[in-house]
Amino acid sequence: MKLILASASPRRAEILRAAGFSFAVMSSAVDETPYPSESPQDHVQRLAAAKAELVAARAVGPAIVIAADTVVTLEGKILGKPRSTEDARKMLEQLSGRTHSVLTGVMLIRLPDAESRSFLESTLVHFARLSEDDIMQYLSTDEPYDKAGSYAIQGRAGRYIPRVEGCYFNVVGLPLAHLTRTLAELGWSPD
Repeated sequence: MKLILASASPRRAEILRAAGFSFAVMSSAVDETPYPSESPQDHVQRLAAAKAELVAARAVGPAIVIAADTVVTLEGKILGKPRSTEDARKMLEQLSGRTHSVLTGVMLIRLPDAESRSFLESTLVHFARLSEDDIMQYLSTDEPYDKAGSYAIQGRAGRYIPRVEGCYFNVVGLPLAHLTRTLAELGWSPD
């Protein structure tokens, strides 16, 4: 049974590859605008389901489609990808010295029978206090500009994160251990 990653995210693909998974990639562009009064949890679960369904409609089985959506939240507010350097600076200032949550909604659809599973993973990330110089140096790299919350834990921002409570891979974009258990529920085996 083949796996299909419904994402163009290089980070999600890298997580799967490093863990020894073989998979195909099919893009799944959906409008990621949050609905009014939609909780961050509902938001990521809705987007993961939309991405999985979009790809499942085009894929040929037997296969399992894997889709995910990840957001950074602080005090219940979603911190998306920055639109500008100023936007990234503001997000990093908000995260400085605080703890925030990273939420990932995951949806899997097995083909051809359309059996599905979904789950939500939450990880707490503790950020050290950042000086203005720390923020300016980080903004001078390419790292913050295509990342939710304006940082990449697996890159230079890792030096500012003294502690993570929960799944590290969730913060990168795909909760690997939970995903592996859920794939097994759908009959997938690494062999």
